[in-house]
Amino acid sequence: MRPVRALPKAHLHLHFTGSMRHATLLELAERDGIALPSALIEEWPPELVATDEKGWFRFQRLYDVARSVLRTEDDVRRLVREAAEDDVADGAVWTEIQVDPSGYGARFGGITAFTDLVLDAVAAAERDTGLGMRVVVAANRTRHPMDARTLARLAAQYVGRGVVGFGLSNDERRGTTRDFARAFEIARHAGLASTPHGGELRGPDNVLACLTHLHADRLGHGVRTIEDPAVLDAVLEAGVTLEVCPASNVALGVYETYQEVPVRELAAAGVPVALGADDPLLFGTRLAGQYAILRASQDFTDDELADLARSSLRGSFAPDDVKRAALLGVDAWATSADDDGDADTDR
Repeated sequence: MRPVRALPKAHLHLHFTGSMRHATLLELAERDGIALPSALIEEWPPELVATDEKGWFRFQRLYDVARSVLRTEDDVRRLVREAAEDDVADGAVWTEIQVDPSGYGARFGGITAFTDLVLDAVAAAERDTGLGMRVVVAANRTRHPMDARTLARLAAQYVGRGVVGFGLSNDERRGTTRDFARAFEIARHAGLASTPHGGELRGPDNVLACLTHLHADRLGHGVRTIEDPAVLDAVLEAGVTLEVCPASNVALGVYETYQEVPVRELAAAGVPVALGADDPLLFGTRLAGQYAILRASQDFTDDELADLARSSLRGSFAPDDVKRAALLGVDAWATSADDDGDADTDR
């Protein structure tokens, strides 16, 4: 088997705090005397099932605790640099990291100052690692849609300066998707792509809502698309890439086993699928691990894994020359000699 870490790929579904290394979380918490719950220490990675309100609250509480260890500008720069280093080690040539500035603004001088800090850290990480890296500003669907409009206007100020998309995250069962349409209209008018979450904790009805009201260019998760042939047809017609995250789908209880995550079914129907790690800090598996999961649990061949990598690159907002070079790299990987010494079981 060819090593999946050597397969060129794009990482399109990675949340900011969720990208943190576990060792970094422990180090920063110890530095400032922050008490971490056992789920983030000896019981890591935590057992998480978010198919009910209590389960999602536990997931969000752990995420908030992890975010609280980011106290200084150097902490933010370190997180971004390490996320870039980890993605490069996993074969990524392009990463789009998603962040909601409103969750950090109070500690870092406001949402504009924090966005400036993140973009500066991303530029430095690019220089240091060679990874192409951009930012998706995401609104929180548990907050008022007016907050989303504020973030859309903020994101619009950074078009051409590192922000490439506008998203909508957090508990998909909260809020009404169409209420965020105005925020996405603001973002699209400025030239930003639409990348909301949909079709994970809610069914295909919300996939359709994201297409209809938010005019999604790409969809975070979207796995429940497979449950409705009409919605599947709508996704195909729109040419939307789905950012599928097998480890988080199972950890959060959307599916009981890796075998049930419908990557093969979606790909066979013609839907472009880009694998993502979502929140490796909480799910314990990074980008290459998603490919290794499908190889182990669903017998994905190297050719099929290469097709997923191609979909990730084509679905990215990378410049055309970056895509072309990476796609040639995928072809080279797929035709190279097998390597039985692969060590892709590492997180």
